[in-house]
Amino acid sequence: MTAPTDAAAAAVTEPAERVSRQDWKRLAASLSPGATLYRPANSGYPPLAIPFNHRYAGTHPAGIVACATTKDVCSAIRWARAVGLPAVPRSGLGHNYAGYSTTTGLLLNMSRMRNIVTTPRRSAARSRAYGPIKVAHGAGTVTVGAGVTNGDLHPLLEDQGIFVPTGRCPSVGVAGLVLGGGIGFSDKMFGLTCDRLVATTVVLADGRVVEAGEDSESDLFWACRGGAGNNFGVHTSFTFQYERFQGDVGFYRLSWSLDSVLPVMATAQRIAQETEDDKRFHLRLGIGTRGRTRKQIRTNANVNAIGQYYGTLDELRAVLAPLLAIGTPEERARNCAAVREVTPAEASTLLSATTPVENFAAKSAVLNSRTLLTDQQVGAAAERLLDWPGSGNPDGAGFAMFALGGEINRVPRRATAFVHRDGLFILAAETSWADYDSPEVAAANQHWLQEFYAAIFDGAPPAHSYQNFPDPKLRDWREAYYGVNYPRLVRVKRRYDPTDFFRYPQAIGS
Repeated sequence: MTAPTDAAAAAVTEPAERVSRQDWKRLAASLSPGATLYRPANSGYPPLAIPFNHRYAGTHPAGIVACATTKDVCSAIRWARAVGLPAVPRSGLGHNYAGYSTTTGLLLNMSRMRNIVTTPRRSAARSRAYGPIKVAHGAGTVTVGAGVTNGDLHPLLEDQGIFVPTGRCPSVGVAGLVLGGGIGFSDKMFGLTCDRLVATTVVLADGRVVEAGEDSESDLFWACRGGAGNNFGVHTSFTFQYERFQGDVGFYRLSWSLDSVLPVMATAQRIAQETEDDKRFHLRLGIGTRGRTRKQIRTNANVNAIGQYYGTLDELRAVLAPLLAIGTPEERARNCAAVREVTPAEASTLLSATTPVENFAAKSAVLNSRTLLTDQQVGAAAERLLDWPGSGNPDGAGFAMFALGGEINRVPRRATAFVHRDGLFILAAETSWADYDSPEVAAANQHWLQEFYAAIFDGAPPAHSYQNFPDPKLRDWREAYYGVNYPRLVRVKRRYDPTDFFRYPQAIGS
Protein backbone atom coordinates (compact mmCIF):
# COMPACT_ATOMS: atom_id res chain seq x y z
CA MET A 1 0.00 0.00 0.00
CA THR A 2 1.12 3.53 -0.67
CA ALA A 3 1.55 6.19 1.99
CA PRO A 4 -1.64 8.07 2.96
CA THR A 5 -2.64 11.02 0.82
CA ASP A 6 -2.61 14.58 2.11
CA ALA A 7 -6.41 14.40 2.33
CA ALA A 8 -6.24 11.29 4.52
CA ALA A 9 -3.66 12.88 6.79
CA ALA A 10 -5.73 16.05 7.05
CA ALA A 11 -8.80 14.04 8.04
CA VAL A 12 -7.15 12.94 11.28
CA THR A 13 -5.59 16.30 12.14
CA GLU A 14 -8.32 17.54 14.44
CA PRO A 15 -8.43 14.58 16.88
CA ALA A 16 -4.66 14.14 16.63
CA GLU A 17 -4.09 17.70 17.81
CA ARG A 18 -5.54 16.80 21.18
CA VAL A 19 -2.67 14.43 21.80
CA SER A 20 1.01 15.34 22.08
CA ARG A 21 3.87 13.48 20.43
CA GLN A 22 5.03 12.50 23.89
CA ASP A 23 1.62 10.97 24.62
CA TRP A 24 1.86 8.80 21.52
CA LYS A 25 5.35 7.70 22.53
CA ARG A 26 3.99 6.78 25.95
CA LEU A 27 1.30 4.59 24.34
CA ALA A 28 3.83 2.84 22.12
CA ALA A 29 6.08 2.15 25.11
CA SER A 30 3.22 0.55 27.05
CA LEU A 31 2.54 -2.13 24.41
CA SER A 32 3.84 -5.68 24.33
CA PRO A 33 6.58 -6.67 21.84
CA GLY A 34 3.95 -8.29 19.60
CA ALA A 35 1.83 -5.14 19.31
CA THR A 36 2.35 -2.11 17.06
CA LEU A 37 1.17 1.48 17.08
CA TYR A 38 0.49 2.97 13.66
CA ARG A 39 0.07 6.68 12.90
CA PRO A 40 -1.15 8.17 9.58
CA ALA A 41 2.43 8.71 8.37
CA ASN A 42 3.31 5.01 8.80
CA SER A 43 3.25 2.77 5.72
CA GLY A 44 1.33 0.10 7.63
CA TYR A 45 -1.49 2.50 8.50
CA PRO A 46 -3.63 2.59 5.28
CA PRO A 47 -4.56 -1.12 5.02
CA LEU A 48 -5.58 -1.19 8.70
CA ALA A 49 -7.47 2.10 8.60
CA ILE A 50 -9.85 1.31 5.75
CA PRO A 51 -12.98 -0.65 6.76
CA PHE A 52 -14.37 -3.52 4.69
CA ASN A 53 -17.34 -1.34 3.71
CA HIS A 54 -15.63 1.47 1.79
CA ARG A 55 -18.76 3.57 2.22
CA TYR A 56 -17.16 4.62 5.54
CA ALA A 57 -13.56 4.82 4.33
CA GLY A 58 -13.51 8.58 4.87
CA THR A 59 -13.31 8.16 8.65
CA HIS A 60 -9.62 7.98 9.59
CA PRO A 61 -8.35 7.05 13.06
CA ALA A 62 -5.79 9.25 14.77
CA GLY A 63 -3.88 6.11 15.62
CA ILE A 64 -4.19 2.33 15.34
CA VAL A 65 -3.00 -0.18 17.91
CA ALA A 66 -2.57 -3.67 16.49
CA CYS A 67 -3.11 -5.52 19.77
CA ALA A 68 -1.38 -8.80 20.55
CA THR A 69 -2.50 -9.41 24.15
CA THR A 70 -5.27 -8.53 26.56
CA LYS A 71 -2.75 -6.29 28.35
CA ASP A 72 -2.32 -4.29 25.12
CA VAL A 73 -6.06 -3.65 25.07
CA CYS A 74 -6.00 -2.56 28.73
CA SER A 75 -3.10 -0.17 28.09
CA ALA A 76 -4.74 1.29 24.99
CA ILE A 77 -8.08 1.90 26.70
CA ARG A 78 -6.52 3.50 29.76
CA TRP A 79 -4.36 5.70 27.54
CA ALA A 80 -7.29 6.75 25.37
CA ARG A 81 -9.33 7.73 28.42
CA ALA A 82 -6.43 9.72 29.82
CA VAL A 83 -5.88 11.77 26.65
CA GLY A 84 -9.58 12.18 25.82
CA LEU A 85 -9.86 10.04 22.69
CA PRO A 86 -12.52 7.41 21.99
CA ALA A 87 -11.31 3.83 21.53
CA VAL A 88 -13.11 1.52 19.09
CA PRO A 89 -12.36 -2.19 18.56
CA ARG A 90 -12.25 -3.86 15.15
CA SER A 91 -12.00 -7.63 15.22
CA GLY A 92 -10.86 -8.02 11.62
CA LEU A 93 -11.57 -6.17 8.40
CA GLY A 94 -14.34 -3.98 9.80
CA HIS A 95 -17.45 -5.56 8.26
CA ASN A 96 -19.89 -3.49 10.31
CA TYR A 97 -22.72 -2.54 7.93
CA ALA A 98 -23.12 0.94 9.42
CA GLY A 99 -19.43 1.72 9.86
CA TYR A 100 -19.54 1.50 13.66
CA SER A 101 -16.05 -0.05 13.73
CA THR A 102 -14.56 3.21 12.47
CA THR A 103 -13.36 6.17 14.56
CA THR A 104 -11.40 9.43 14.45
CA GLY A 105 -9.90 8.38 17.79
CA LEU A 106 -7.91 5.23 18.61
CA LEU A 107 -8.71 2.11 16.60
CA LEU A 108 -7.96 -1.20 18.34
CA ASN A 109 -7.24 -3.73 15.63
CA MET A 110 -7.59 -7.24 17.07
CA SER A 111 -6.54 -9.26 14.03
CA ARG A 112 -3.27 -10.44 15.61
CA MET A 113 -5.19 -12.17 18.42
CA ARG A 114 -5.98 -15.33 16.44
CA ASN A 115 -5.14 -18.10 18.87
CA ILE A 116 -7.45 -21.15 18.86
CA VAL A 117 -7.39 -23.72 21.70
CA THR A 118 -9.66 -26.78 21.80
CA THR A 119 -10.52 -28.68 24.99
CA PRO A 120 -12.26 -32.05 24.48
CA ARG A 121 -14.94 -33.05 26.93
CA ARG A 122 -13.59 -35.42 29.57
CA SER A 123 -16.69 -37.60 29.74
CA ALA A 124 -18.30 -39.20 26.70
CA ALA A 125 -20.29 -36.74 24.59
CA ARG A 126 -23.93 -37.45 23.72
CA SER A 127 -23.95 -38.82 20.17
CA ARG A 128 -26.81 -39.12 17.72
CA ALA A 129 -27.10 -40.18 14.11
CA TYR A 130 -29.04 -38.05 11.62
CA GLY A 131 -29.10 -40.20 8.52
CA PRO A 132 -25.55 -40.37 7.12
CA ILE A 133 -24.05 -38.05 9.74
CA LYS A 134 -23.21 -38.75 13.35
CA VAL A 135 -23.03 -35.79 15.73
CA ALA A 136 -21.33 -35.80 19.12
CA HIS A 137 -23.23 -33.01 20.87
CA GLY A 138 -21.27 -30.88 23.33
CA ALA A 139 -18.03 -32.66 22.46
CA GLY A 140 -15.85 -29.97 24.02
CA THR A 141 -15.01 -26.29 24.05
CA VAL A 142 -12.91 -24.07 21.82
CA THR A 143 -11.45 -20.76 22.97
CA VAL A 144 -10.65 -18.24 20.24
CA GLY A 145 -8.96 -14.86 20.23
CA ALA A 146 -10.83 -11.72 19.27
CA GLY A 147 -9.20 -11.62 15.82
CA VAL A 148 -10.38 -15.07 14.73
CA THR A 149 -12.61 -15.11 11.64
CA ASN A 150 -15.19 -17.59 10.41
CA GLY A 151 -12.62 -18.81 7.91
CA ASP A 152 -10.06 -19.49 10.64
CA LEU A 153 -12.39 -22.09 12.16
CA HIS A 154 -12.91 -23.98 8.90
CA PRO A 155 -9.73 -26.12 9.22
CA LEU A 156 -11.04 -27.46 12.56
CA LEU A 157 -14.06 -28.85 10.72
CA GLU A 158 -12.08 -30.08 7.73
CA ASP A 159 -9.27 -31.73 9.69
CA GLN A 160 -10.87 -32.76 12.99
CA GLY A 161 -14.64 -32.66 12.48
CA ILE A 162 -14.90 -29.93 15.13
CA PHE A 163 -17.74 -27.52 14.46
CA VAL A 164 -18.99 -24.24 15.96
CA PRO A 165 -22.02 -22.64 14.26
CA THR A 166 -20.78 -19.44 12.62
CA GLY A 167 -21.73 -17.21 9.70
CA ARG A 168 -21.17 -17.85 6.00
CA CYS A 169 -18.68 -15.05 5.25
CA PRO A 170 -15.11 -16.35 5.84
CA SER A 171 -13.57 -12.93 6.53
CA VAL A 172 -16.13 -11.81 9.13
CA GLY A 173 -14.74 -11.72 12.67
CA VAL A 174 -16.28 -14.17 15.12
CA ALA A 175 -16.35 -11.39 17.74
CA GLY A 176 -18.81 -9.16 15.90
CA LEU A 177 -20.83 -12.18 14.80
CA VAL A 178 -21.38 -13.64 18.27
CA LEU A 179 -22.02 -10.35 20.05
CA GLY A 180 -24.96 -9.52 17.78
CA GLY A 181 -26.38 -13.05 17.57
CA GLY A 182 -24.78 -15.00 14.73
CA ILE A 183 -26.89 -16.65 12.01
CA GLY A 184 -25.61 -19.30 9.61
CA PHE A 185 -26.44 -22.58 7.91
CA SER A 186 -26.48 -24.71 11.06
CA ASP A 187 -28.20 -22.38 13.51
CA LYS A 188 -31.52 -24.25 13.52
CA MET A 189 -29.62 -27.43 14.44
CA PHE A 190 -27.20 -26.01 17.03
CA GLY A 191 -28.46 -22.52 17.86
CA LEU A 192 -27.04 -19.10 17.10
CA THR A 193 -23.34 -18.47 17.58
CA CYS A 194 -24.20 -16.53 20.76
CA ASP A 195 -26.13 -19.55 22.07
CA ARG A 196 -22.91 -21.60 21.99
CA LEU A 197 -20.93 -19.05 24.00
CA VAL A 198 -19.96 -20.22 27.49
CA ALA A 199 -17.44 -17.53 28.50
CA THR A 200 -15.75 -14.37 27.26
CA THR A 201 -12.88 -12.15 28.45
CA VAL A 202 -13.79 -8.45 28.46
CA VAL A 203 -11.70 -5.34 29.04
CA LEU A 204 -13.97 -2.73 30.60
CA ALA A 205 -13.95 1.03 30.05
CA ASP A 206 -11.71 1.59 33.11
CA GLY A 207 -9.14 -0.95 31.87
CA ARG A 208 -10.15 -3.74 34.24
CA VAL A 209 -10.41 -7.30 32.89
CA VAL A 210 -13.38 -9.53 33.75
CA GLU A 211 -14.38 -13.05 32.78
CA ALA A 212 -18.08 -13.24 31.94
CA GLY A 213 -20.03 -16.50 32.05
CA GLU A 214 -23.14 -18.03 33.60
CA ASP A 215 -21.53 -18.02 37.06
CA SER A 216 -19.41 -14.87 36.77
CA GLU A 217 -20.53 -11.39 35.71
CA SER A 218 -23.77 -13.06 34.62
CA ASP A 219 -25.54 -9.82 33.67
CA LEU A 220 -22.68 -8.90 31.36
CA PHE A 221 -22.67 -12.42 29.93
CA TRP A 222 -26.41 -12.11 29.25
CA ALA A 223 -25.86 -8.80 27.43
CA CYS A 224 -22.96 -10.15 25.35
CA ARG A 225 -25.25 -12.71 23.73
CA GLY A 226 -27.05 -10.42 21.32
CA GLY A 227 -26.38 -6.94 22.74
CA ALA A 228 -23.99 -6.12 19.85
CA GLY A 229 -20.33 -5.15 19.99
CA ASN A 230 -18.61 -2.01 21.30
CA ASN A 231 -21.22 -1.44 23.99
CA PHE A 232 -19.90 -2.80 27.28
CA GLY A 233 -16.19 -3.36 26.74
CA VAL A 234 -13.61 -4.84 24.37
CA HIS A 235 -13.65 -8.63 24.12
CA THR A 236 -10.32 -10.38 23.77
CA SER A 237 -11.42 -14.04 23.77
CA PHE A 238 -14.51 -16.23 23.46
CA THR A 239 -15.12 -19.81 24.57
CA PHE A 240 -17.72 -21.86 22.67
CA GLN A 241 -19.17 -25.30 23.04
CA TYR A 242 -18.43 -27.34 19.93
CA GLU A 243 -19.84 -30.42 18.17
CA ARG A 244 -17.92 -33.18 16.44
CA PHE A 245 -19.06 -34.58 13.09
CA GLN A 246 -18.63 -37.90 11.30
CA GLY A 247 -20.28 -38.56 7.95
CA ASP A 248 -22.04 -36.48 5.32
CA VAL A 249 -24.80 -33.87 5.00
CA GLY A 250 -27.24 -32.98 2.24
CA PHE A 251 -26.53 -29.85 0.21
CA TYR A 252 -28.60 -27.99 -2.40
CA ARG A 253 -28.28 -24.89 -4.56
CA LEU A 254 -31.35 -24.03 -6.66
CA SER A 255 -32.03 -21.17 -9.06
CA TRP A 256 -34.73 -19.93 -11.41
CA SER A 257 -35.32 -16.95 -13.65
CA LEU A 258 -37.33 -14.12 -12.14
CA ASP A 259 -40.37 -15.42 -14.07
CA SER A 260 -40.79 -18.01 -11.31
CA VAL A 261 -40.42 -15.59 -8.39
CA LEU A 262 -44.04 -15.84 -7.17
CA PRO A 263 -44.35 -19.64 -6.96
CA VAL A 264 -40.79 -20.06 -5.64
CA MET A 265 -41.19 -17.49 -2.86
CA ALA A 266 -44.62 -18.76 -1.83
CA THR A 267 -43.50 -22.39 -1.85
CA ALA A 268 -40.22 -21.77 -0.02
CA GLN A 269 -41.92 -19.74 2.70
CA ARG A 270 -44.49 -22.51 3.14
CA ILE A 271 -41.69 -25.07 3.44
CA ALA A 272 -40.00 -22.88 6.06
CA GLN A 273 -43.23 -22.78 8.07
CA GLU A 274 -43.72 -26.54 7.80
CA THR A 275 -40.12 -27.23 8.85
CA GLU A 276 -39.86 -24.54 11.52
CA ASP A 277 -39.45 -27.19 14.23
CA ASP A 278 -37.31 -29.50 12.08
CA LYS A 279 -33.87 -28.37 13.12
CA ARG A 280 -32.18 -30.48 10.44
CA PHE A 281 -33.32 -28.30 7.48
CA HIS A 282 -31.57 -25.00 6.69
CA LEU A 283 -32.55 -22.51 3.98
CA ARG A 284 -31.47 -19.19 2.51
CA LEU A 285 -33.86 -17.77 -0.05
CA GLY A 286 -33.35 -14.68 -2.20
CA ILE A 287 -33.76 -12.60 -5.34
CA GLY A 288 -31.00 -10.57 -6.94
CA THR A 289 -29.41 -9.07 -10.00
CA ARG A 290 -26.25 -7.30 -11.14
CA GLY A 291 -25.00 -5.24 -14.07
CA ARG A 292 -24.87 -1.70 -15.41
CA THR A 293 -27.35 -1.63 -18.28
CA ARG A 294 -31.10 -2.32 -18.30
CA LYS A 295 -30.45 -5.42 -20.43
CA GLN A 296 -27.81 -6.79 -18.05
CA ILE A 297 -29.98 -6.15 -15.00
CA ARG A 298 -32.98 -7.95 -16.55
CA THR A 299 -30.88 -10.85 -17.87
CA ASN A 300 -29.15 -11.43 -14.52
CA ALA A 301 -32.27 -11.15 -12.35
CA ASN A 302 -32.99 -14.44 -10.60
CA VAL A 303 -34.55 -16.15 -7.60
CA ASN A 304 -32.47 -18.68 -5.68
CA ALA A 305 -32.35 -21.02 -2.68
CA ILE A 306 -29.40 -22.66 -0.96
CA GLY A 307 -28.95 -24.71 2.20
CA GLN A 308 -28.07 -27.97 3.88
CA TYR A 309 -29.80 -30.83 5.66
CA TYR A 310 -28.75 -33.13 8.48
CA GLY A 311 -30.38 -36.33 7.23
CA THR A 312 -30.75 -38.57 4.19
CA LEU A 313 -30.95 -37.31 0.61
CA ASP A 314 -34.36 -38.95 0.21
CA GLU A 315 -35.63 -36.91 3.16
CA LEU A 316 -34.14 -33.73 1.74
CA ARG A 317 -35.61 -34.35 -1.71
CA ALA A 318 -39.02 -34.89 -0.10
CA VAL A 319 -38.76 -31.53 1.68
CA LEU A 320 -37.64 -29.77 -1.51
CA ALA A 321 -40.05 -31.59 -3.86
CA PRO A 322 -42.47 -28.65 -4.28
CA LEU A 323 -39.54 -26.36 -5.21
CA LEU A 324 -37.97 -28.92 -7.53
CA ALA A 325 -41.23 -29.07 -9.50
CA ILE A 326 -41.09 -25.32 -10.37
CA GLY A 327 -39.52 -23.81 -13.46
CA THR A 328 -38.61 -24.73 -17.01
CA PRO A 329 -37.57 -28.31 -17.83
CA GLU A 330 -33.94 -27.14 -17.91
CA GLU A 331 -34.27 -25.45 -14.50
CA ARG A 332 -35.96 -28.50 -12.99
CA ALA A 333 -33.28 -30.85 -14.29
CA ARG A 334 -30.47 -28.59 -13.09
CA ASN A 335 -32.02 -28.13 -9.65
CA CYS A 336 -32.67 -31.85 -9.15
CA ALA A 337 -29.02 -32.55 -9.99
CA ALA A 338 -27.91 -29.87 -7.50
CA VAL A 339 -29.19 -31.88 -4.51
CA ARG A 340 -26.30 -34.01 -3.33
CA GLU A 341 -24.42 -35.46 -0.39
CA VAL A 342 -21.17 -33.81 0.70
CA THR A 343 -18.92 -33.74 3.76
CA PRO A 344 -19.64 -31.04 6.35
CA ALA A 345 -16.36 -29.36 5.38
CA GLU A 346 -17.38 -29.33 1.70
CA ALA A 347 -20.78 -27.93 2.68
CA SER A 348 -19.09 -25.16 4.67
CA THR A 349 -17.12 -24.16 1.57
CA LEU A 350 -20.09 -24.42 -0.80
CA LEU A 351 -22.31 -22.38 1.54
CA SER A 352 -19.76 -19.65 2.13
CA ALA A 353 -20.05 -16.24 0.49
CA THR A 354 -18.49 -12.85 1.10
CA THR A 355 -20.70 -10.00 2.21
CA PRO A 356 -20.91 -7.29 -0.48
CA VAL A 357 -17.47 -5.83 -1.21
CA GLU A 358 -16.29 -2.24 -1.59
CA ASN A 359 -19.45 -0.17 -0.93
CA PHE A 360 -22.81 -1.43 0.27
CA ALA A 361 -25.94 -0.50 2.20
CA ALA A 362 -28.53 -2.75 3.82
CA LYS A 363 -31.85 -2.80 5.62
CA SER A 364 -33.25 -5.79 7.51
CA ALA A 365 -36.46 -7.16 8.95
CA VAL A 366 -37.39 -10.15 11.11
CA LEU A 367 -40.37 -11.98 9.61
CA ASN A 368 -42.67 -14.29 11.55
CA SER A 369 -45.70 -16.35 10.53
CA ARG A 370 -47.88 -13.21 10.46
CA THR A 371 -45.51 -11.11 8.35
CA LEU A 372 -44.32 -13.49 5.65
CA LEU A 373 -44.20 -11.94 2.19
CA THR A 374 -47.40 -12.07 0.15
CA ASP A 375 -47.54 -12.43 -3.64
CA GLN A 376 -48.24 -8.72 -3.80
CA GLN A 377 -45.11 -7.90 -1.79
CA VAL A 378 -42.96 -10.31 -3.79
CA GLY A 379 -44.30 -8.86 -7.03
CA ALA A 380 -43.48 -5.34 -5.86
CA ALA A 381 -39.96 -6.44 -4.89
CA ALA A 382 -39.38 -8.08 -8.27
CA GLU A 383 -40.62 -5.00 -10.10
CA ARG A 384 -38.35 -2.72 -8.09
CA LEU A 385 -35.41 -5.10 -8.58
CA LEU A 386 -35.63 -4.54 -12.32
CA ASP A 387 -35.52 -0.78 -11.67
CA TRP A 388 -32.19 -1.05 -9.82
CA PRO A 389 -29.94 1.75 -11.15
CA GLY A 390 -27.02 -0.61 -11.61
CA SER A 391 -23.36 -0.32 -10.60
CA GLY A 392 -19.91 -1.69 -11.28
CA ASN A 393 -20.06 -3.90 -8.19
CA PRO A 394 -20.53 -7.60 -9.11
CA ASP A 395 -22.48 -8.18 -5.88
CA GLY A 396 -25.39 -6.21 -7.34
CA ALA A 397 -28.59 -5.85 -5.33
CA GLY A 398 -31.60 -7.75 -4.01
CA PHE A 399 -32.70 -9.40 -0.81
CA ALA A 400 -31.87 -12.57 1.10
CA MET A 401 -34.05 -14.40 3.62
CA PHE A 402 -32.34 -16.61 6.22
CA ALA A 403 -34.69 -19.19 7.74
CA LEU A 404 -34.98 -19.36 11.54
CA GLY A 405 -36.60 -21.86 13.89
CA GLY A 406 -35.37 -25.07 15.49
CA GLU A 407 -33.00 -24.54 18.41
CA ILE A 408 -33.01 -20.74 17.89
CA ASN A 409 -36.67 -20.45 18.78
CA ARG A 410 -36.50 -22.85 21.73
CA VAL A 411 -34.62 -20.23 23.74
CA PRO A 412 -36.90 -17.80 25.64
CA ARG A 413 -36.59 -14.26 24.31
CA ARG A 414 -35.48 -12.88 27.69
CA ALA A 415 -32.91 -15.64 28.31
CA THR A 416 -30.28 -13.78 26.26
CA ALA A 417 -30.11 -10.27 24.84
CA PHE A 418 -31.02 -11.70 21.41
CA VAL A 419 -34.78 -11.15 21.42
CA HIS A 420 -35.80 -12.48 17.98
CA ARG A 421 -36.91 -15.92 19.15
CA ASP A 422 -40.20 -16.23 17.28
CA GLY A 423 -39.02 -15.42 13.77
CA LEU A 424 -39.19 -17.50 10.61
CA PHE A 425 -36.77 -15.41 8.54
CA ILE A 426 -34.27 -12.60 8.81
CA LEU A 427 -34.60 -10.58 5.60
CA ALA A 428 -31.67 -8.45 4.41
CA ALA A 429 -32.24 -6.03 1.52
CA GLU A 430 -28.94 -4.84 0.04
CA THR A 431 -27.40 -2.77 -2.70
CA SER A 432 -23.75 -2.28 -3.66
CA TRP A 433 -21.56 -0.07 -5.79
CA ALA A 434 -17.90 0.00 -6.81
CA ASP A 435 -15.16 2.34 -5.62
CA TYR A 436 -14.86 3.73 -9.13
CA ASP A 437 -18.59 4.40 -9.52
CA SER A 438 -19.55 8.07 -9.57
CA PRO A 439 -21.15 9.85 -6.59
CA GLU A 440 -24.37 9.92 -8.64
CA VAL A 441 -24.36 6.11 -8.92
CA ALA A 442 -23.73 5.79 -5.17
CA ALA A 443 -26.59 8.18 -4.38
CA ALA A 444 -28.92 6.41 -6.82
CA ASN A 445 -28.17 3.04 -5.17
CA GLN A 446 -28.90 4.33 -1.69
CA HIS A 447 -32.14 5.99 -2.84
CA TRP A 448 -33.16 2.79 -4.62
CA LEU A 449 -32.63 0.73 -1.44
CA GLN A 450 -35.02 2.94 0.52
CA GLU A 451 -37.65 2.61 -2.22
CA PHE A 452 -37.06 -1.13 -2.61
CA TYR A 453 -37.56 -1.75 1.11
CA ALA A 454 -40.60 0.55 1.24
CA ALA A 455 -42.14 -1.24 -1.75
CA ILE A 456 -41.75 -4.65 -0.09
CA PHE A 457 -43.45 -3.55 3.11
CA ASP A 458 -45.69 -0.82 1.69
CA GLY A 459 -44.13 1.68 4.09
CA ALA A 460 -44.93 -0.42 7.20
CA PRO A 461 -42.05 -2.85 7.87
CA PRO A 462 -42.12 -5.47 10.66
CA ALA A 463 -41.25 -4.18 14.12
CA HIS A 464 -37.91 -5.98 14.46
CA SER A 465 -34.58 -5.81 12.60
CA TYR A 466 -31.33 -7.76 13.00
CA GLN A 467 -28.72 -5.90 15.05
CA ASN A 468 -25.86 -7.49 13.10
CA PHE A 469 -27.19 -5.78 9.96
CA PRO A 470 -27.32 -2.29 11.51
CA ASP A 471 -29.10 0.41 9.53
CA PRO A 472 -28.01 3.97 10.38
CA LYS A 473 -31.31 5.31 8.99
CA LEU A 474 -33.49 3.11 11.20
CA ARG A 475 -35.53 5.36 13.49
CA ASP A 476 -36.77 3.14 16.32
CA TRP A 477 -33.65 0.96 16.41
CA ARG A 478 -33.91 0.32 20.16
CA GLU A 479 -37.19 -1.56 19.74
CA ALA A 480 -36.22 -3.01 16.37
CA TYR A 481 -32.93 -4.56 17.52
CA TYR A 482 -33.67 -5.39 21.15
CA GLY A 483 -37.40 -5.19 21.89
CA VAL A 484 -38.32 -6.01 25.50
CA ASN A 485 -34.66 -6.61 26.35
CA TYR A 486 -33.55 -3.02 25.79
CA PRO A 487 -34.24 -1.70 29.34
CA ARG A 488 -32.09 -4.48 30.85
CA LEU A 489 -29.34 -3.76 28.34
CA VAL A 490 -29.33 -0.13 29.46
CA ARG A 491 -28.98 -1.24 33.09
CA VAL A 492 -26.01 -3.45 32.17
CA LYS A 493 -24.48 -0.57 30.22
CA ARG A 494 -24.75 1.79 33.20
CA ARG A 495 -23.14 -0.76 35.48
CA TYR A 496 -20.18 -1.71 33.28
CA ASP A 497 -19.65 1.55 31.35
CA PRO A 498 -21.11 4.28 33.59
CA THR A 499 -19.28 7.11 31.79
CA ASP A 500 -20.49 5.97 28.35
CA PHE A 501 -16.93 5.59 27.06
CA PHE A 502 -17.98 3.09 24.38
CA ARG A 503 -20.48 4.90 22.22
CA TYR A 504 -21.66 5.30 18.64
CA PRO A 505 -24.94 6.50 17.07
CA GLN A 506 -26.85 3.28 17.89
CA ALA A 507 -25.01 2.34 21.09
CA ILE A 508 -26.93 0.98 24.06
CA GLY A 509 -28.11 3.88 26.22
CA SER A 510 -27.65 6.55 23.56
